Amino acid sequence: MVERENLISIKHQCELLGIQRSGLYYKPKDFSPDDLELMKRIDYWHLQDPTLGTRRMSAFISNEGYALGRDKARSLMRIMRIKTVYCRPRTTISDKTKYKYPYLLKDIKITSPNQVWAIDITYIPMARGFMYMVAIIDIYSRYIVNWSISNTMDAEWVAEVVKEAISVYGKPELINSDQGSQFTSDDYIGLLKENNIKISMDGKGRALDNIFIERFWRTIKHDKIYLYPPMDGKELFTICQQFIKYYNNERLHESLAYKAPAEHYYQAA
Repeated sequence: MVERENLISIKHQCELLGIQRSGLYYKPKDFSPDDLELMKRIDYWHLQDPTLGTRRMSAFISNEGYALGRDKARSLMRIMRIKTVYCRPRTTISDKTKYKYPYLLKDIKITSPNQVWAIDITYIPMARGFMYMVAIIDIYSRYIVNWSISNTMDAEWVAEVVKEAISVYGKPELINSDQGSQFTSDDYIGLLKENNIKISMDGKGRALDNIFIERFWRTIKHDKIYLYPPMDGKELFTICQQFIKYYNNERLHESLAYKAPAEHYYQAA
């Protein structure tokens, strides 16, 4: 019922129909077969070693028999939103357009659900093309409070996912993200300020500041998506929906005393 070629925005159509925008699935991004194969290899090696920069990434993949120079690796990693981990001081960084908020989790003790959420976006490989996925995790319980897939990374999409999570679970005290443009946008920052939510951002290049959501990306890709590559957005949505239901309600975590995230979240709530 949602018409993408319409004067009414997708967001407003969803509001009129009483459905969540995150439930929509889109056509995957269309790239050449060679580039898609390179992107799958980049994603694989990044999950194995997130410290790989463009130089070592191109060397690793070239050793597998692919033609990948450093400039091409940099271009594809930027499209995939790959964040290389490297050591540098955590500082508050500003530029001419957007303010980068400081990292607030360094010395904080997380003792309850909805105290700290973490949000991130990742590249999702498909049989033909790729899409992006955003997810929000409650750090105390590892419970995924909301997620969505899209073929674009616009700020409005991210803000809607946060808004939906707040409407269902209430607002957290703090949300941590990286310094991506979606998380410095007026839509995202404005939403958090409206709800009096503290804003925390990773140090540039330090993807492991957001380690719990990074671990979730590794889990869903290795345990599900790589094993059953989806053919289209609808199939990807179904695969993610099934896995996150299992992850939240059945998958036991050693760090949670072998409890599932949902049990830990609701037991402490």
